Amino acid sequence: MKWVSYNIQYSKGKDERFDLERIVTEIAGADLIALQEVETGTARTGFVDQALAIAERMPDYHWVFGPGIDADASEWQNGKLIRRRRQFGNMVLSRWPIVSSANHLLPKQALCGAFHLQRSLLETVINLDGKHLRFCSLHLDHVAPHTRLPQVQTMLELLHSASSRGATWGGPVGSNFFDQPAPPMPEAIAFLGDMNFDCQSEEYQRLAGPMSQHFGRLTPVNGLVDAWVASGNALDAGVTIGEDGQGKRIDHCFVSQQLSPALKRMWIDNDAQGSDHQPIWLEWDLAKLQVLLPN
Repeated sequence: MKWVSYNIQYSKGKDERFDLERIVTEIAGADLIALQEVETGTARTGFVDQALAIAERMPDYHWVFGPGIDADASEWQNGKLIRRRRQFGNMVLSRWPIVSSANHLLPKQALCGAFHLQRSLLETVINLDGKHLRFCSLHLDHVAPHTRLPQVQTMLELLHSASSRGATWGGPVGSNFFDQPAPPMPEAIAFLGDMNFDCQSEEYQRLAGPMSQHFGRLTPVNGLVDAWVASGNALDAGVTIGEDGQGKRIDHCFVSQQLSPALKRMWIDNDAQGSDHQPIWLEWDLAKLQVLLPN
C-alpha cells in the first residue's frame, strides 16, 4: 500500500509550465493521496476546476476537496452571469471509500505588510476493507512560527478529540436524510502535507515530542511520530523544497505512533518536476496496518 503527499503549486512546474497531466503522472500508483495548493476559478490556470480535473483523470479514486480560500470569481459575459468560485486548498484521493470528511479552517492572524492565506486541514475517514483511518491533507502558514504554532495546536486537538467530537452526525436516526448509522470516527490519524517547518523548529518538537539527553525523542503513547524518521531515515536528511545545501524538508507525514510498526519505508521523489515541491511517498504493509486499526 502506497501513500503520497504533494504540494502541486496549482500545477506550475519547475519549467514555469502549468500541467495537470504531469501531476497525475507523478502521483500514479499511490493508493491514498494528499494534495495541497489545488485551485479553481483563477485566470492563471484558465479558470479550470483543478480538483475536478484531477479526479476525472483518476476515475477509480474516491475524492474530496477542501478549500481554505473560497471567494467569488463570477463575471458577466455577453449579458450572462458566469458563476464560479475562486478556491484554493487541499484534496484527498483514495482507492478505498471516503466515508466522511471535514474541512477545518486553521487559526489565522491578520498581519501588516505580509501576504498570507487562510489555511485549512482536510480530515477524511477512509474505510480500508472494514478498518478505518483518519487521513488528513493540510497546508500550514508560510509566514513565521508564531502563525503556525496555533495551527499545530489545532492538529494536536484533532489528534486527541476523535471520541469527544464523534462522527459527522450522531444520535437517533429519524429522518430520510440521515437514514444510515453515523460513520465511524477512529482515533488513529495521519497528517500529510506542506507544513512549512523543518525538523529543528518548535513546531516539529510540539508534534513529535521533545528530545531528552538520555532517552532521545519523548513520544507520548497517544502521540505522533514523524514517519520519515520511523522508517529509518536520518532526521536531518531529505529536501522537499529548494536546492541541496539550501533546501529543507518541510513536507511531512506524522502518524499515530501505534501505526508505525506497519510502515515499511518513506522516500522523496527527487525527480518530480511538476511543482516547486517534491512529493513524499510512504509504503505500508496493508495487512499489518489493518490489524492495528479499529473496525
